[in-house]
Amino acid sequence: MLETIWQTLLQTPNYLFDANKRIFIGYSIAALVIAMLLYFSGRAQQKKRTWRGLGRYLFSKRIWLSKSAKLDYQLLIINRLLKAALWVPIVLTMVPVAIGVSDALQWLFGERAVWQLPSTVVLIIFTVLLFIFDDLTRFLLHLALHKVPFLWHFHKVHHSALVLTPMTIYRSHPFESYLYACRMALAQGFVVGVCVYCFGRNLSMLDIFGANVFVFAFNALGANLRHSHVWWSFGKKIENWLISPAQHQIHHSDNPKHFDRNLGSALAIWDRACGTLIKAHQVGKITVGVGNNDRGHNSVMDAYWRPIYENLQTPWQRVAKAANKVNVFNKKKPIIEVNINDKTVK
Repeated sequence: MLETIWQTLLQTPNYLFDANKRIFIGYSIAALVIAMLLYFSGRAQQKKRTWRGLGRYLFSKRIWLSKSAKLDYQLLIINRLLKAALWVPIVLTMVPVAIGVSDALQWLFGERAVWQLPSTVVLIIFTVLLFIFDDLTRFLLHLALHKVPFLWHFHKVHHSALVLTPMTIYRSHPFESYLYACRMALAQGFVVGVCVYCFGRNLSMLDIFGANVFVFAFNALGANLRHSHVWWSFGKKIENWLISPAQHQIHHSDNPKHFDRNLGSALAIWDRACGTLIKAHQVGKITVGVGNNDRGHNSVMDAYWRPIYENLQTPWQRVAKAANKVNVFNKKKPIIEVNINDKTVK
């Protein structure tokens, strides 16, 4: 196991050269170019436009060396080590899901001739389906992380960031990361299973450097600005279809009016369908965080332990409230007091 952990540490810099990772150097350079254009075009909220000013604007020590950002960096490394040590035997993988889906379709509908379509058509269909199902399942899991109290306690680690940098994407509780890994296996496995049944086993994806061409295009279009202080809106019309960096920053706003909004990753159609879409022009200046719901997450141990602690406290809180409702009808003083996160429920 020690060898596995050591190899994981050594391989961490490979994120910079993996197009399936958000901090791939190509995406980072694209985001930097876009940020420079925004700055010198006057769209960034800066009075003077100089190269020195650009450096101060993009790489402010107040942001990159803040306590919140340092926790992002720590979680990136430690979560990778935990993943290498614990996930291998328990994480869901794509291949068994794909085989199960293909076998289930065969059992339901029987053997069928493979659809004889041009290889280019199959390539496009397979690539598009992978992208759409990946984005849809990301939205559904993200929605659950916000709406299900048990899951929200874990997802709150991500939203407790008080500044945003591209590394904030790795600010997550290991349990949430595990859920996203299983989600990816389910989404990819389902699409692969269906396409194997319909088109046969000779499937290939249209990719750039190993990444789905649509995912690559989205990430190259300034995806690293989503977790940053650089405000970039795609405009009213495009934001009906694609989630802009500004829209995701709104998602991180500590204003309760913006909670549970813009849950989509790339496509905005899911938020439109659920009524959770908000466009950049509808919002003024924002600050990020979880507002009055903030419970700290100021250290790695706090980020790991606090969601578990809060979930353990929740049942007792419900018991206390239920008991005290009974006392209201009996016109008695509350008989149960439970200390929850430094607050006393009476």
